[in-house]
Amino acid sequence: MVSDFEVSKMQYHAEVTIGLKSGMLDPEATTIKKALEHLGYPTNSLQMQKRFILDLDAASRDEARFKVDEMCNRLLANPVIHNYEIVLEESG
Repeated sequence: MVSDFEVSKMQYHAEVTIGLKSGMLDPEATTIKKALEHLGYPTNSLQMQKRFILDLDAASRDEARFKVDEMCNRLLANPVIHNYEIVLEESG
């Protein structure tokens, strides 16, 4: 049965950046840092991060942020070892 009241959905564009929490070992970044030094590009520090870009529909900005936050906590990031940042914009 279709309701007379239908919530209109907005489109949102989300960018999620995930990195290791402070104090966590990052062997991949360490290896890359050493390789850069070997190639003549010394760096003071280097960190690896993952970035996910996604588009989704939601009834409000708060709902969109809640959904993306839930995605991060359930699959995209491990809350024990990762921090993440969400940038959310209306896209249509």
